Amino acid sequence: MTDDKTQPPEGQTVDPAIAEELKGVPEDMIDSDKDGGEIAKLREELEIAKQDVLYARAETQNVRRRLEKDVADTRAYAATGFARDILSVADNLSRALSSIPGELREDEKLKGIVAGIEATGREIEKVFTNHGITRIAAMGMPLDPNQHQAMIEVPSADVEPGTVVQELQAGYMIKDRLLRPAMVAVAKKPD
Repeated sequence: MTDDKTQPPEGQTVDPAIAEELKGVPEDMIDSDKDGGEIAKLREELEIAKQDVLYARAETQNVRRRLEKDVADTRAYAATGFARDILSVADNLSRALSSIPGELREDEKLKGIVAGIEATGREIEKVFTNHGITRIAAMGMPLDPNQHQAMIEVPSADVEPGTVVQELQAGYMIKDRLLRPAMVAVAKKPD
């Protein structure tokens, strides 16, 4: 036997499972003419809420990815300031080695000092390599304003204008970032 409240309006049918659930529900809550607009409004609000949740999840995921990238960058480039400072030590060590004339390098009294300076230079290069610090190629290369800083122009007929002909100070990269540009002399057309 079917309750009047579960009877569909003329020309419509009701799913038996739904009709069973509607037993005991007050008639004014079942009236589709009265609440149809409210149900549609609630469904619309539900869809909007679902979209808001999806957007919030996507934004949270984007923020998490950005933070993970920032943390990775911080780890990778944390030594940048220290590396810049240590480059001057490496430069001075290199200058010290290059200032020793060849005949003094063979002197028995200075061989130990020269060997010690060379070993220190190799150790600095090893530490640089371990931390992703690499020297920028400059000599004979075309001027790259992203890696080279042109200090002077030298007239030269031997190479193309804009080619690096002398490296005044070595440049370095830390991973894929510029640590210090190479200071170079660049060829120009002779007058």
